[in-house]
Amino acid sequence: MLLISVCYLYKRHLSTEAINQSDSKLSTMAKTKELSKDVRDKIVDLHKAGMGYKTIAKQLGEKVTTVGAIIRKWKKHKRTVNLPRPGAPCKISPRGVAMIMRTVRNQPRTTWEDLVNDLKAAGTIVTKKTIGNTLRGEGLKSCSTRKVPLLKKAHIHARLKFANEHLNDSEDNWVKVLWSDETKMELFGINSTRRVWRSRNAAYDPKNTIPTVKHGGGNIMLWWCFSAKGTGQLHRIKGTMDGTMYRQILGENLLPSARALKMGRGWVFQHVVDGYSSKTHGQGNKGVAQEEAH
Repeated sequence: MLLISVCYLYKRHLSTEAINQSDSKLSTMAKTKELSKDVRDKIVDLHKAGMGYKTIAKQLGEKVTTVGAIIRKWKKHKRTVNLPRPGAPCKISPRGVAMIMRTVRNQPRTTWEDLVNDLKAAGTIVTKKTIGNTLRGEGLKSCSTRKVPLLKKAHIHARLKFANEHLNDSEDNWVKVLWSDETKMELFGINSTRRVWRSRNAAYDPKNTIPTVKHGGGNIMLWWCFSAKGTGQLHRIKGTMDGTMYRQILGENLLPSARALKMGRGWVFQHVVDGYSSKTHGQGNKGVAQEEAH
């Protein structure tokens, strides 16, 4: 009985050892040796010298198939290093990319969800992350909309005219300017931040901005001024402002602001009225003299 048990254990040991050896051989066969660039270059050099595949393989101790693959790659790509390995195929076809690009160019405020639904309707199911990666690959970014004043054409022309008239003014001239305006900014239509798909230099394209206006209830009207040297006084306007109230505001706030900012003699008061600029010259401590609007 003991002899039978010993024989059984010995056979089992031999069987296990055979399996391990078989696994080792399979593991060795599965591994492929990657040749160094020096060896690959040597293969190409010997091929250029007129040697055949078998001769090169025998001299370098490599397989004929390996030598042939390296030489074919060199003939096709003129290189012996590994070619870039392709990644996962694009989930959106070129036609789908063109469709979503056309959509965001016409409507920059289009959301990820809208684009996902558009592609789904066309038979392509993708995630919002894929949409974002695709648009970024096309040079677009998801950015917050810039808030800019809502201007009429007359305002735009007046501002452009003012800019052209002062295009060559020196920095010293602008240091002497004390700017002021009244403001009551209220965002109309939507109060939350919106996002748009746009390229790097298209922040102020009208399609990519939210217009703001100086009207609406629930806010206070303020008069304020500033210069290159800092900010002046801030005054709250109560009620409807007329000429008398405006002169009173200037009398109480303009000259004290100029003194606090140390504007010196010859400073210029620049006031923006409905999109164009009115210029006033400071006369020391005696007050201001109004000129015609520019």
